Amino acid sequence: MSHSSIEKHEAEKSAHGPSHIEHTHASALHDAEKKNVHSAALVAATAAGALNPWSKESFLLYLCCFIAFLCSCANGYDGSLMTSINGMDFYVNRFVKGNNLGEGTSIIFSIYTIGGIIGPWFAGPITDKFGRRGGMCAGGLVICLGSAIIASAMHKEQFIAGRFILGFGVSIMTCAAPSYIIEVAPPQWRGRFAAFYNCGWFGGSIPAAAITLGTEKINSDLQWRLPLIFQCVPAGVVVLTVWFLPESPRWLLANGRDAEAKAFLTKYHGNGQENNPVVALEWQEFQDSIKLDASDKRWWDYSELVKTHSARWRFLMVVLMGVFGQFSGNGLGYFNLTIYKQIGYDTNMQFILNLVNSITSAIGALGGVSLADRMPRRKVLVIGTFVCAIMLAINGGLSAKWASNEAKGAIDLKVGQGALAAYFFFNIIYSFTYTPLQALYPVECLATETRAKGMAMYGVVVGIFSFINLYAGPIALDNIKYKYVFIFVGWDVVESVLWYLLCVETVGRTLEELEAVFDSPNPVRASTHLETIAIKSSGGVAIVDDA
Repeated sequence: MSHSSIEKHEAEKSAHGPSHIEHTHASALHDAEKKNVHSAALVAATAAGALNPWSKESFLLYLCCFIAFLCSCANGYDGSLMTSINGMDFYVNRFVKGNNLGEGTSIIFSIYTIGGIIGPWFAGPITDKFGRRGGMCAGGLVICLGSAIIASAMHKEQFIAGRFILGFGVSIMTCAAPSYIIEVAPPQWRGRFAAFYNCGWFGGSIPAAAITLGTEKINSDLQWRLPLIFQCVPAGVVVLTVWFLPESPRWLLANGRDAEAKAFLTKYHGNGQENNPVVALEWQEFQDSIKLDASDKRWWDYSELVKTHSARWRFLMVVLMGVFGQFSGNGLGYFNLTIYKQIGYDTNMQFILNLVNSITSAIGALGGVSLADRMPRRKVLVIGTFVCAIMLAINGGLSAKWASNEAKGAIDLKVGQGALAAYFFFNIIYSFTYTPLQALYPVECLATETRAKGMAMYGVVVGIFSFINLYAGPIALDNIKYKYVFIFVGWDVVESVLWYLLCVETVGRTLEELEAVFDSPNPVRASTHLETIAIKSSGGVAIVDDA
């Protein structure tokens, strides 16, 4: 669709949609405030049908968000956990023969991502067949199994098997959970709900860093076994509670359970009122866009991801976030202890810095979450990625200076502190930019019928580039040390340019409204199209037809 096609689409939707949407002319406006928005219909509906955030139903939605958040915790816990136990003597001596860099560590770290590449091929069909809750439960059960295997490992082969099973289970959870949370969230809360989900990375990484900081002083295998046992806790909570939550209304409607879907919208999005404007808008869009005979009913059929112009653009956004979200330098985080060691910090300080880095990064991510319902995706991805390149360049330059000084025997602590500060700022900016959007943006871009399989393929892309990070990372840091950082400096600049050229804006529209954007000849241009509304002194909203 062109710009005029989008305008026609919005006009038709307003004409046949909820009766509360008014139209006016600019000449009729006096004291009304004019505002440019992406979707006048959505703004008008949410203004007239505002939710009570303190109601019992809203708190149950918060619980839905928290359980999905725990699914992400399982992934974040592993990242920080492996960073830490890779510096523990009892683990290193048992499994990698005293060398915590090199090929042995590469295999142990990267086998997790092999599970993450294979798991999504099962995750999509499971989540489509048994519902979003079924996918989360299945993934949680697999993680509990993997945790039992790896925590009891006596030999390297069993440890590697446990790592594979953990990656397999996490990939199922991280396919189902973001699909679930974005589909149960009211449209006006969608950004914060889905963005908060991915902050579960820090909900896992901070406890893992704290637990390993405590167990690092234990003089036995419990030094690394105890943290691995705790890895199953978030997944266990999900398994025990997820069936007490409501199912996604979009999944219900797509599977012919119309009455249950309508009841969900009325109860949780409409303050219990069936004629609530938000319910009316969503229900109309659900019926217009969700198909009963789509490929989500055929477990082998992934063709709808690339069948149409719209689908190909949607899937391109998923692939871009999958690649850039993993390959912007954040993979260095698995080797934080090595990075801190290379700029002069001792073992105890390395563990402390690992914990502090998780906390400061979480603060950056929560800042992004707080703005997720109004923050433009395009702008933050373009600017944020470029600033990441700058921070990594500073870190690389100061790390080079430290290495040069160390070779000469002239240690300057300020150089190491500067390198550390740049690395911390990189992680804060990356977390602000990518952590909220890694789950939010792909699920926003995918249609209901392709969301589970699309997120499964997102998991495959993430797994492939995580494998590159985790296999190549220890070898590169062992061989070329700080120079490895400069690869990501150049690549982040390329990413920033590609985001500018290709990123489709999704903020401010319902999931169903995005179909008009992706179906247009130039979705990037169409996504920046704005409508003008008038906010009256009474609080009412009207669409300005001739602005």
